[in-house]
Amino acid sequence: MAFGADELRVLRRALATALHPTPLPEEDVQDCLRLAEAVDEAVGEAGRLRAFLLADLARYREALPGSVSGYLELLQDALAAGYDPRPDDLAALRALRGRPLAAALLERCRTLAERSVRARLAGRAVAATTPAPRSRLLALPGGLAAAREPDRPKAPPAPARPQSPGERPAPKPSEVFPPRRRPVTPSEERAAG
Repeated sequence: MAFGADELRVLRRALATALHPTPLPEEDVQDCLRLAEAVDEAVGEAGRLRAFLLADLARYREALPGSVSGYLELLQDALAAGYDPRPDDLAALRALRGRPLAAALLERCRTLAERSVRARLAGRAVAATTPAPRSRLLALPGGLAAAREPDRPKAPPAPARPQSPGERPAPKPSEVFPPRRRPVTPSEERAAG
């Protein structure tokens, strides 16, 4: 996740306020709340993309051996994203180990699976590959809540950040990862023609 210059400015102010609590102006509090919402949205989108990748990987694994190249490519992507290979993956790679890429992935997956088993046997919790849900940031210490009167009603939630004319909404997983098509073999082309 990368932050822009404005977001870093807001984050820096929020961290300074956390270290040295002082009342914040309304605008700073709203900036912090918008940044928290943006981080929550980015974390949620990363989780959706990961779920999409894993579902796609499972579909390709079920379609083996006809989907070998797509499966191996998706497995590489999933491993790069922190995926812990499952027994189904190891079995599929054993069946495909005649291919150099499958053999290399089998060794990599075996190493990852052994590391995971050793960690569980040693009593350590294996790090989750998806981040735990983050609690919502409701107030900053010394922020607007400290400046409010006790019986004063809370301010309404901040409106959604308006998009500038050149800004696009976040893409959907289907737009980022279009469905992969199985390559047509020459014999299927002749049968169709």
